[in-house]
This record gives sequence, structure tokens and C-alpha cells, in this order.
Amino acid sequence: INDTFSYFQNSDICPLKKKKRILHQECLYYLNAYATHLALVSFHMRHDAMAEAISYLLNKDAPDEVFLEGVLQPALERGCLGMLQDVLEKLDPGLEACSRYLIASCQWLQRRGYFHTLYQIQQFMMDHVRAAMTCIRFFTHGATSYLFPRARWLVRAKDHLRTYLQEQQSRGAVRRKLSQGGSFKKTMSSSDVSRHVNTIELQLEVTRFLHRRETPPAAGSGPPPTLFGGSLVKVEVACKVMLGGKNIEEGFGIAYRVIQDFQLHAQTVYVRAGQRLVRHRKFAAVRQLLKCVNESGTATKSDSDALILSCVEAAKELESLILETKSTENKVRHCNTFASKCVYIKWAFFL
Repeated sequence: INDTFSYFQNSDICPLKKKKRILHQECLYYLNAYATHLALVSFHMRHDAMAEAISYLLNKDAPDEVFLEGVLQPALERGCLGMLQDVLEKLDPGLEACSRYLIASCQWLQRRGYFHTLYQIQQFMMDHVRAAMTCIRFFTHGATSYLFPRARWLVRAKDHLRTYLQEQQSRGAVRRKLSQGGSFKKTMSSSDVSRHVNTIELQLEVTRFLHRRETPPAAGSGPPPTLFGGSLVKVEVACKVMLGGKNIEEGFGIAYRVIQDFQLHAQTVYVRAGQRLVRHRKFAAVRQLLKCVNESGTATKSDSDALILSCVEAAKELESLILETKSTENKVRHCNTFASKCVYIKWAFFL
């Protein structure tokens, strides 16, 4: 009896199944005749016919919004992004026909802040340059300190860029030109890719160095500066590294590379570092800084003079604050301490 019931249930002669098929075909007929693209695509998606929905979109060249609202959003809500990618790859192995929908999807995801899903689609598209940018955002966004576990995103970004560079170098000149002309993937010159890889590698070195020495961030402190910011932010990175070691010499080498690689105004970095040392009354470290600057091989006399004069000015500010002390006893004690510490600066000045 069970075998007979199963036969009728699964066979074409089953009345209920035949009726459902007829109703389905009737619905499709009227939807194709009178409905909007979105209504028909949504009908396919509700009946688990994702391949039919995407085929319809491609054949009709439907607007991007239809794909976003009718296919992408339902797929994300049901956790079927992987299935969507499989269907797209099966219907369009080169992803050229559906590229406009993929690009629109990436823009939609970015606007809404769905960056992990965005990264998954960028990997599916093999859009290595944009995937690298997303990885860098994962490293910088929401960071409060140089937590080394975040560095894995820098490693991934570097891998994406190197893969892109290898793909570019493996193509012939004519083929590369043709592929770049109609490709939906972001392109970048080999020199720019190499420059970005060098920036990532230097940021990795900065992260490792500061992670070992960094103190817990204060409440409400902003994100740490990185080499992916503008020139002023890069100056702050160089200054932070220069002051972040056991002594000035330990961090000076990496800071000097930051200055050289990004062509920063070295004197600005030295002056800022010196002023901070004076404010923290690390006068012996000022002399170490001056020694490192003079031995760098590229410093001018004006660099050394500017560093010394800025430290003297910062010291004068400390002196004026000490004079504001109310207690005479404390004022004398602080002045004596300040005078003895300032000897280092005076020696540096007369040298």
C-alpha cells in the first residue's frame, strides 16, 4: 500500500501534483504578461527557483534594484549566499553578464555596513584589489589599540595584492589590455600595488613593535594612527614609534623608515617627539634623540637646531607652570629639579 501511495504521489498522474503544476504555469503566464520584473523574480524566489529568477534577470536585462530586492536580500535573509554564488557561477561562469548585479550588490552592502558579506562576494568575484581594501578596513575600523590579532587582516590584504600582481604579470600585454578594458574588477598598476604591499608590510612591523610596548588605552581614546591615513596621521605614527621603545634608539630605525618611505617632513617628527619628551621630563631621552638625528645621515643643522629650540621652548612652558605653584616649599623643590634636568638641554644646545 505504501509503495502504491508513493507511486501516485511522485508520478505525473497524481491529481494534486498535476493541479499544482497547472496553477504554477498559470501564475507564470499572467506574471510574464502583466507583472513587473520584481513581482516575477519574487515569485521564483518564493518557490525556491533561484536559477529561474536569475535567468529571467539576465535575459530581460532587468535593473539592478530588481536583483537587490528580489534576489540578494531574500538570499541573505535565508542564509543562502553560498547557493546564490553557485547559481551565478553555473549560469555565468565568467561572471561578466551578471557583473553589474555583483557590483551593485557590493555597493549596497557597503552602504549598509555589511562588510563581512561584502568581503565574501569580493572573494567570489576574485576582485583582489577591493578585497584587500576591505581587509584593511577590518584592521583599522573600531580599533582602540594595536591589538596584534587584527594583524591577520593585513596579512590577508597583502596576499590579495600579491595574487593580483601575479595574475597581472602572468598575462600577455595584449591580453592584459583587453581584460582590463571590459573587466568589472578594480585594476591598479603594478607600481601602485607594490607600493601598497610595502605600506602593509611596514604597518605590520609598526604593529608588532607597538603591540609589545603599548599600554592599555585610556577610556574614550580614539583609534590608533596607522599608515593608511594622511600625512599628519603618518607623522603621528612615526612619533609614536620613536617614543614607543625602551629607549629612543630602539624605535628610531622604524620611525626613520616611515619618514623616508612616505617622504614626511622629518623636522616635524623630531620636534614633536622632542616636545613630548620634555613634557614628560625625559630630558636624557632628548639627548638620545638628538644623537640619533645627527647620526641618521640625512639630518641638516637646521633639523638639530629646530629640535633643540623646540625643547627649550617646551621647557620654558614647564618652568612657567612651576612658578604657578602656591606652596613656596614645593616651588623651590620643583625649580631645583627642573634646573638640574634642564642641564641636558643646555649641553645639547651648546654642542
